[in-house]
Amino acid sequence: MELTVYIAMGLIFVGSFIQSSIGFGLAIVAAPILYQISPDYVPAPITIVALFLSLINAYRNKANISLDGLWMAIIGRVPGTVAGGALLLLVDNNTLSLWLGTMVLIAVGISLLPIRIAPTPKKMMAAGFFSGFMGTSSGIGGPPMALLLQHQEGHLVRANLSAFFVVSCILSLAAQAPIGYMTMHHFMLSLPLLPASLLGYVVAMFFIDKLPKEKVRAASLIICTISGATAILTVLI
Repeated sequence: MELTVYIAMGLIFVGSFIQSSIGFGLAIVAAPILYQISPDYVPAPITIVALFLSLINAYRNKANISLDGLWMAIIGRVPGTVAGGALLLLVDNNTLSLWLGTMVLIAVGISLLPIRIAPTPKKMMAAGFFSGFMGTSSGIGGPPMALLLQHQEGHLVRANLSAFFVVSCILSLAAQAPIGYMTMHHFMLSLPLLPASLLGYVVAMFFIDKLPKEKVRAASLIICTISGATAILTVLI
């Protein structure tokens, strides 16, 4: 395999470790740099990996999944997915790179907000919409939902976000396929990334009760900031 594939696998490993530890973070960490390696990695291959990882995490945490609170988010996700697909048709590669970097930095900002937002049905629907828009166009759909659910217990956050991401990823891939962003080429690109994602999950399960969550979160925010800034500076410079 080429060196770029190993770099991509390393990014997916780190992102999968973080997502399995705190509930989200795979695409935020990996997508901007993956895009610099090859634009073909974003959004479909990283969405395939996210679906794979979310299925694993949802199965592991199935006892803690509460679909009652997720239905409104899933309903909102549908029009958001359509809007995200439309954006892919309208922008060029440089604009998409700027979009990726901006979304990551916004995600970091959202994660740092000291506010508590109650996950009411209307807010869940709005979060679902923005998750669909961001997730389909950039692969980064976690932050809106994570903002609403971040004050739940850790096992509930991981369970409900994983369940939501399973549905989200399927919707995004369905929207990306008709417009040429999900093809057999993209599927083949994703295959070497799946073992790296599984390894990230396994390592996370080993350390999940040993590493302080705040330290994992702080490290992930630093990585995300560097990742997002890199995507923006690459275009501007």
